[in-house]
Amino acid sequence: MKIVTDSGADLTIKECEAIGVTMLPLKVEVDGVSYHSGVDITPEKFYRLMDSAQGMPKTSTPSIGEFEEAYRRLAAEDPDILSIHLSSGLSATYNAAVTAAKMVENADIALIDTKTLSAGTAWQVKAAVEMLKAGLSKQAIVARLQQIQDATFTFFTLPDLKYLIAGGRISHLKGLLASLLGIKPVIEVDKLDGKYYDRGKKRSFMAAIQDIPQQITKKIPAGSSIRTQLCSAENPSGAQLAKEAMEKVFKVEWLPTVSLGTALGAHTGRGLVGIICAKTSDLPSLT
Repeated sequence: MKIVTDSGADLTIKECEAIGVTMLPLKVEVDGVSYHSGVDITPEKFYRLMDSAQGMPKTSTPSIGEFEEAYRRLAAEDPDILSIHLSSGLSATYNAAVTAAKMVENADIALIDTKTLSAGTAWQVKAAVEMLKAGLSKQAIVARLQQIQDATFTFFTLPDLKYLIAGGRISHLKGLLASLLGIKPVIEVDKLDGKYYDRGKKRSFMAAIQDIPQQITKKIPAGSSIRTQLCSAENPSGAQLAKEAMEKVFKVEWLPTVSLGTALGAHTGRGLVGIICAKTSDLPSLT
């Protein structure tokens, strides 16, 4: 079986190649120059470009044709394909993959809408790789990916709302009002529709970071053992604050911190701090 994803999982092309995954990059344009997320620009360079950009960055998904070409090429080796993508509530990538899959007659393509992004999507990609190595069937892998999706929560906050407003991820009027009042939202990526929703509002960015564990306790009881990954858009001090706040509330198994990639960072800007987590006992075995 072949596994496909997109760069919304915040895995680089080299990381995907190392685990045998085909990655289709989202594209980002800054001041008229186009880059392939996860391929030819690092998050560090991207955020530097954003800081000095004349206008807002623009993003685009892999095309239907790019998906079709990848599926046909992979199907020539193995007709079984598992295609795992960032939330359809935040990007048209998944829908492009669905359309392309219908065009490839000689392939049996299972499509996964992870209803999350960044490390949350990567968790499902990496789990699929491990289960494939363990010899699980595609049906079993898909079922356990759903268990991971059900168990996983994604929260974040950010210091500047202008990119979310410009990208239409939050309403223009609501976002402008929050900006004028200096309010920093704590945002969840909802697991039902994969969209952003305010779960808390604080008067400072630091207070919003510290509120993330409190929002998580509404999903997972305080004191639980949880598997957690920090996501940061070039904000190591904010990530450290989030780590300390989480450890006061939960028994945390930390995965390596991930840098928010260019395609996602184009809609948030520098400074975002996020948490992807799941109660350890709710995660399925991968063997």
